[in-house]
Amino acid sequence: MMCFQVDDIPPEQHALVPSFMGGGGKRIHPLPYADPNLPVQPRSMDPSKDLAAYGYGSVAWKERMESWKQKQERMHQTRNDGGGNDDGDDADLPLMDEARQPLSRKIPLPSSQINPYRMIIIIRLVVLGFFFHYRVMHPVPDAFALWLISVICEIWFAMSWILDQFPKWFPIERETYLDRLTLRFDKEGLPSLLAPVDFFVSTVDPMKEPPLVTANTVLSILAVDYPVDKVSCYVSDDGAAMLTFEALSETSEFAKKWVPFCKKYSIEPRAPEWYFQLKIDYLRDKVAPNFVRERRAMKREYEEFKVRINALVAKAQKVPEEGWTMQDGTPWPGNNVRDHPGMIQVFLGQSGGHDVEGNELPRLVYVSREKRPGYNHHKKAGAMNALVRVSAVLTNAPYMLNLDCDHYINNSKAIKEAMCFMMDPLLGKKVCYVQFPQRFDGIDRHDRYANRNVVFFDINMKGLDGIQGPIYVGTGCVFRRQALYGYDAPKTKKPPSRTCNCWPKWCICCCCFGNRKTKKKTKTSKPKFEKIKKLFKKKENQAPAYALGEIDEAAPGAENEKASIVNQQKLEKKFGQSSVFVASTLLEYGGILKSASPASLLKEAIHVIGCGYEDKTDWGKDIGWIYGSVTEDILTGFKMHCHGWRSIYCIPKRAAFKGSAPLNLSDRLHQVLRWALGSIEIFFSNHCPLWYGYGGGLKFLERFSYINSIVYPWTSIPLLAYCTLPAICLLTGKFITPELGNVASLWFMSLFICIFATGILEMRWSGVGIDDWWRNEQFWVIGGVSSHLFAVFQGLLKVIAGIDTSFTVTSKGGDDEEFSELYTFKWTTLLIPPTTLLLLNFIGVVAGVSNAINNGYESWGPLFGKLFFAFWVIVHLYPFLKGLVGRQNRTPTIVIVWSILLASIFSLLWVRIDPFLAKNDGPLLEECGLDCN
Repeated sequence: MMCFQVDDIPPEQHALVPSFMGGGGKRIHPLPYADPNLPVQPRSMDPSKDLAAYGYGSVAWKERMESWKQKQERMHQTRNDGGGNDDGDDADLPLMDEARQPLSRKIPLPSSQINPYRMIIIIRLVVLGFFFHYRVMHPVPDAFALWLISVICEIWFAMSWILDQFPKWFPIERETYLDRLTLRFDKEGLPSLLAPVDFFVSTVDPMKEPPLVTANTVLSILAVDYPVDKVSCYVSDDGAAMLTFEALSETSEFAKKWVPFCKKYSIEPRAPEWYFQLKIDYLRDKVAPNFVRERRAMKREYEEFKVRINALVAKAQKVPEEGWTMQDGTPWPGNNVRDHPGMIQVFLGQSGGHDVEGNELPRLVYVSREKRPGYNHHKKAGAMNALVRVSAVLTNAPYMLNLDCDHYINNSKAIKEAMCFMMDPLLGKKVCYVQFPQRFDGIDRHDRYANRNVVFFDINMKGLDGIQGPIYVGTGCVFRRQALYGYDAPKTKKPPSRTCNCWPKWCICCCCFGNRKTKKKTKTSKPKFEKIKKLFKKKENQAPAYALGEIDEAAPGAENEKASIVNQQKLEKKFGQSSVFVASTLLEYGGILKSASPASLLKEAIHVIGCGYEDKTDWGKDIGWIYGSVTEDILTGFKMHCHGWRSIYCIPKRAAFKGSAPLNLSDRLHQVLRWALGSIEIFFSNHCPLWYGYGGGLKFLERFSYINSIVYPWTSIPLLAYCTLPAICLLTGKFITPELGNVASLWFMSLFICIFATGILEMRWSGVGIDDWWRNEQFWVIGGVSSHLFAVFQGLLKVIAGIDTSFTVTSKGGDDEEFSELYTFKWTTLLIPPTTLLLLNFIGVVAGVSNAINNGYESWGPLFGKLFFAFWVIVHLYPFLKGLVGRQNRTPTIVIVWSILLASIFSLLWVRIDPFLAKNDGPLLEECGLDCN
């Protein structure tokens, strides 16, 4: 029987030791020392004695367990009520010390929901096997080409389903405990121990990304519920626009009034545009007598702020011939967008700005990296890497949060939610980032074009969280800085192995010798900078960071100095020629040089955003945002997962961030085109998940999800062919399957039932509504036959012919009228394939019905299968048809004219050709033998 000591239990787990293991969780005295060399005499277990000794299974044991549970419930109730404990249980209060409890917990789905879901997946796999056996073994001789195309398409769809389905095998949910985080790191009256966070906001074109939208995002960051001295906001202006610079200056002034108002009354959300648009009773839960007066005054201040921002936008519409000039008369350095120096301006910060009440404000920094002709600046990924280096020099927070300019903080406690995972002593060490779901404002109630992506964010991402974590989606993500620097995740320490004295001594020696050799190999296989990194580690809130040359590895000596120089050169080759930045990369918990002056740090920050800084370094290859695709987010998260890190999916009750989405059909298709083109670029790159990262830390099912994320655009080719087949079948009178027997009908019906059952059970455990699920299915077809198809051809042109395609930034602004952009008709070539499919299938339906009418009753039976096939395509393309037609009673004239013209031409041709009537050349004449002459 195994015996143990409670002294060996870690202190943070003492609260979990029940009273029956030593009385109220008190420590048991150490067991007497036993010589390990003496043989242990085994003793047979007597259940009547041994189990009775511990009380397991006895009535007394159950009573003790019940009393222990009641104690815990009473202490929970006492803590929640804020009262004392008069029952003499004060000695047991440390058992429930919140500061020692985990900061989050994983909540598996109930077995009643997940087990039927897994069973139906297995059943569907079996049915698919029998279905394909029938399809392959029963070709259609008179329509062999149609049969072959359909079978190939169906096999591809099955493989795509497998790639998408199995990463959802282990869906989980998570719960955070903000009260425990506060007790442990942010106690009232004491200096906050929460980790600093650097916020990144990226913008390019102020005409497509309105400055007012960016200003609201910045204001929501500055007013976040987090210690002021731990927050720094960096705004990347990759367009070097003076409009963005001036708008940010106005924003910093308005923040001095807005931030104290938000924190005083705890308002949500803290983006003023969306707060003042809320159609709720803002007096609810606001008992302060002067709240109404201050709210009205703040609304007037915000309206005046909007007038000033809009005046700047109106002024920027016409660019002067000599270029823009600043207030002091000097030319604006960014007049040439493609050729300008790096610019940094600190608007707010330590001793650089206080609000109207005299409190310090978070740091606000404007950054525009240097751009010169002849350099590849790598678009958004390059801008984000520039922010990583600037922030490392100026603040060097251990965590970073990146947001698009149109994604504001909707939940002021979102950062604390992320810290519940990042700062958790057990879980946090291996977490590279915490991803929040994207939520959107201003979308029509029916979400015609599946802008919310509810199926992806509430089903797929939950499934990935149960494996190795969600993929990075480009915004609303809190990063660990060390993970972005390309370091491997810390290895989980294995418990010490126990030796057995029953083996011969020579065997033990061989085992020990083998272990020594293994350890030696492991030690030499570590990165050479790992040793230096350990020397630079400091505990949280420890102040200084040091330049690389200021620290020696060991005692002074020529060999140590030489090794230090060699390691410094290797680090500079990896991270770039900046000793200050290189030193910052070795600090796991952040920190900057206290001895450095702000001017010297700014000079170094300008240096690290130079356009030539990344030359011959690992930036974009193994460090920071990874280059090689317009969807740099997928590559960046993939590289971190390959290094053994895991990510976390956090879904707070109140949405953490909210943004805007394109309402217009053409804009939505262009957005999906950019995503799909990025996946094609990754498919042809060296970082393709099909062959990259084996032998690393990437889990098998996680690789499935990454493969699916780069393979899905290729589905457009079989999807286009499959959606064309119904029209061809109706026009030719042939079909892709032979006449079905009873067994074949059973497999077809079983497959359809499994498909619907999978969707229903997914909606059940995820909480996704059937309307969102159906919209996702419809837009999968719409995007597949348009944007994904064009992405495949553009990707092939780029790889084969070297023709690069540029993408445009999605417009973040709309008209004043609500949903007016939804009904705007914008012609683009992306509309051609789905429009053609709709016309073909409508024509096929007309032709099929006409053929059935002409040929009589017997032709109606085979027609139903073909009509069902055609209506399947039309129903999936229905949202596209509505977008093509436009607003009700406002159909574009060009659509009406072309519809009437095409219908008339087709009707006339149909009457003239009449293809389904039997053709003959007149009566058959036989020679009668008479001479009529």
